[in-house]
Amino acid sequence: MKALVVGVGKLGHRLASELIDEDYEVTVIDNNKDVIENITTSLDVMSIHANALDFGVLEQLEMAEYDYVIATTTNDEANVILCTISKKMGSKFAIARVRDPEYRRHLDFIGEELDIDKIINPDYATAKSIVKYLLKKYHLYSDHFAEGKVSLVEFNIGKDESFVGKKIMEIEKINGLLIAAISRDGSAIIPNGQTILMENDNIIMAGNAETIEQFDKRHTGVEKARKLKNTMIVGGGKTGLYVALLLLKENVNVTIIERDRDRCIKLKEIVPDAQIINGDGTDISLLEDEMIHSYDSFLSATGIDEVNLLLSLVAKQSGIYKSVAKISRTNYDKVIDKLDIDCVFNTSYITAAEMLKEIRGKDSLALNLFLNGQVEGVELIIKKRQVVCGKTIRDLGLPKGILIIAIVRDMKVIVPDGSTQLLEGDRLIVFSKHEQVANMKKIFYSENRISNAINMIKSGGFNES
Repeated sequence: MKALVVGVGKLGHRLASELIDEDYEVTVIDNNKDVIENITTSLDVMSIHANALDFGVLEQLEMAEYDYVIATTTNDEANVILCTISKKMGSKFAIARVRDPEYRRHLDFIGEELDIDKIINPDYATAKSIVKYLLKKYHLYSDHFAEGKVSLVEFNIGKDESFVGKKIMEIEKINGLLIAAISRDGSAIIPNGQTILMENDNIIMAGNAETIEQFDKRHTGVEKARKLKNTMIVGGGKTGLYVALLLLKENVNVTIIERDRDRCIKLKEIVPDAQIINGDGTDISLLEDEMIHSYDSFLSATGIDEVNLLLSLVAKQSGIYKSVAKISRTNYDKVIDKLDIDCVFNTSYITAAEMLKEIRGKDSLALNLFLNGQVEGVELIIKKRQVVCGKTIRDLGLPKGILIIAIVRDMKVIVPDGSTQLLEGDRLIVFSKHEQVANMKKIFYSENRISNAINMIKSGGFNES
């Protein structure tokens, strides 16, 4: 399989890395020489320093050989044109990143008319993730698979004696739940029963929705649970705007602090029901004057990651119930777990998950990246001819770094063990570390080719030459 990634910023680099791990032959194009030199030294790709809209470059690449073209340059129009041209030249599937809010309402029309298979708006995708968390009644960050039947919750164990220093198999308070992943000092671990938990580990628990909700209540405190009424957003850029629009639809009061006066005027036109304040959100005295402590939640969505992390930390220390930050860089992964911030949303990881789901096609019902993108969670359905069908989990011999966290069968959620047999029609939720994704695909996505070959031979489908 071949993939072309055009525009090798944070998102393009992440996608190239993911595709290489899935055994794709990856080509990257960027018009920045330094960017090309950097990715050439860090990833096993064919790199080209050129303008991707140069027809001569595309012709030399023989676009018909590419299964996927992913355009992630900083120019929306260039991404759209490149995908259209690529499809005209024979590439099989094209994905474009488009960020301009003016295009958001017309993405389906643009894709259909210009023959682009998928158009993804990173800021809107990030905003949806943020709002989903803010609107959740309880405090812990959670997600779900299988149309809500399987839920996950992320939890910092701190110094909790029920967890710290114990092997997972020894923990008594998680009946019906499974520890699916651990983040420790910025590194992800897919555990087994012998894994020992350590102080301040961030763990992801998986189980049926009701059990997870009870866990959330116990570790949040029912008295702390509250309905979101008002939110302060620092930064009126694309993400801040989308979050405001989505929250206002849910009857949440929104205040946006934006330092650019012209942008404030524009925001007031787009979101007249929001309170818009022209000021510097990094000015602590301004935040205090606006009574930051009286808000239920706080989002820092400026264009500077460091500012967002710092402001979210300040807001949390001011007594905010939910304080979150939007970032795009990956070099803070090892310190985020140590900060007293409720949740950090990385645009690059969220967008990469959206695009990877499209690349996986119909085989993946859902795909999310967890723990700063180091762990992938995928939902898939077992088919009769697949290698895993009819086998027990123990028989699969899953390598370290791959874990089946839940099975949905006949509308019921099963937290599996080694003796659980996989049956046709089962919906599996599988966690795998980034470097094990290729092996995960080989195990769970491939059909039983040996059996198929035997059937072909028996039916006379093969002829000796």
